[in-house]
Amino acid sequence: MSGERPGADAVYNRIALLRAEGGVTRRELADALGVHYQTVGYLERGEYNPSLHLALRIAEFFGLPVEVVFSTRPFPRISDAHAPEPPAAAG
Repeated sequence: MSGERPGADAVYNRIALLRAEGGVTRRELADALGVHYQTVGYLERGEYNPSLHLALRIAEFFGLPVEVVFSTRPFPRISDAHAPEPPAAAG
């Protein structure tokens, strides 16, 4: 469709972050999901959007709701989410 912005159908994910936090390799995740390990890499880089079934299985693997793992909008950066709050005014 004309006027549609590039990447309008992009699906963002936190797979790489969750793998790193859990100490899970791409191959381990792929084996648990029954997919090729390169598929995990394609998902992490946003080069491949998962089917609903695969997205649900990934979320289940990490024990999280699917909307914590996947989004249609970019996730905020961790550094932005943990920015220090300004000091309280002395009073």
